[in-house]
Amino acid sequence: MKRFLGLALLLAATPARAQVTALVGGTLVDGTLRAPIDDSVVLIEGQRIKAVGRVGELAVPPGATVVSTEGMTVLPGLWDMHVHLMINGHADYTHWDKTYPSQFRPVIMPASAKQLLHAGVTGARDLGGPLEDSIAVRKAIADGAIEGPTLFVSGPFIQKKPYPGTELFRWGVDGAADARAKVKRLADAGVDVIKLIDQDEMTVAEVEAVVAEAHAHKLPVVAHSHRPEEIRRGLAAGADCFEHTGLSAAPEYPEDVIAALRARTSQMSKGPLFWTPTIEGLWNFPYVVQHHEFLDNTSWHEGLTPEIVADIKRSIAHPERIAYFQQTPQRFPTLKRKFQQLRESGVVMLVGTDSGIPMKFHSQSTWNELDVWVRELGVPALDAIRSATYWPAVAMKRDADYGTVTEGKYADVIAVRGDVLKHIALLQRVDLVIKHGRRVK
Repeated sequence: MKRFLGLALLLAATPARAQVTALVGGTLVDGTLRAPIDDSVVLIEGQRIKAVGRVGELAVPPGATVVSTEGMTVLPGLWDMHVHLMINGHADYTHWDKTYPSQFRPVIMPASAKQLLHAGVTGARDLGGPLEDSIAVRKAIADGAIEGPTLFVSGPFIQKKPYPGTELFRWGVDGAADARAKVKRLADAGVDVIKLIDQDEMTVAEVEAVVAEAHAHKLPVVAHSHRPEEIRRGLAAGADCFEHTGLSAAPEYPEDVIAALRARTSQMSKGPLFWTPTIEGLWNFPYVVQHHEFLDNTSWHEGLTPEIVADIKRSIAHPERIAYFQQTPQRFPTLKRKFQQLRESGVVMLVGTDSGIPMKFHSQSTWNELDVWVRELGVPALDAIRSATYWPAVAMKRDADYGTVTEGKYADVIAVRGDVLKHIALLQRVDLVIKHGRRVK
């Protein structure tokens, strides 16, 4: 009797074997430099990828749940490295910032996160938001209380002086000691990255203090790059990543800036210098002014209240009048050259969208960014995909767990009908989304 009781206790103490899911038949673009695998098999056990192979070479275990991916491209879940969960495409920031802070955590940020995930974005970097709300939403996603990508948050922007009415999510600094104190407060709260903007308005000592304190807490620094002096100061201080392709209407980046970028990227011991150009919002604006139909796509309504949807619709009823884009006609002709300069300088480009800015919806922005890179700017499709999968994971030092469909990593996998390497815009309709081994779409 004691022997049987002991056996029962042993069995009770042994964890049940996780269910195995097999994705079978699709062409796998795994995020590495390996050639695509036709007739692929991806075995998922629990939250992680157990094995990857080909039909006839990798057996599907008996009892596994088989999901056919025939006729589909299978690839890692996408990452969007520049989103703003607290905004959803509204054109009047002053109105939004005054009206909706109480709705950020319970409604708006969860809606943004869900829209990203259902669009195939399984990892995202939220660059700018109220500290407590950002941490809470990240935790709610991690706990499974709400749907969303694995989230990396900066909390409030760090800048010289917050714009009026934005003090909830923009923190000003007054001197190097205050800069260190503000960064320490963010680090102690648990942010994943420090967001630095308008650093050309700060003193050199303040910029250096922000970067040094962040690095002391092992946090990367993401810096704005709208103006050449922002880049110069960020580079000199040791920023890890730059955002955007420039507000200036100058035809290209100054020679000294490009020389400094080349000098930095040649220093292999420092690792890659990352850059998130967020180019699609500017690139597509001239088209959007004349073609409004995509604004009627209801995917961006998901999770928002009817009142918020109606408010957003009113604000974007006349795209040609939106003040946010008033200088875009002057900037548009410079974008291709600046993008080319960045690529040639040796920086590692990351896909990010500034999603949430006027008319840039979380349900649509990421595929649009990839489409512009490939179709308009000549980036090979595989390189663009790696900039939305592998390299973001490297940038956040999470490539041991994310970024490729390879054995041992979290099972963040998407699938799309058709050949994404030939038709990148197919990503606008992601058919299958798996995050941490759980199918969410």
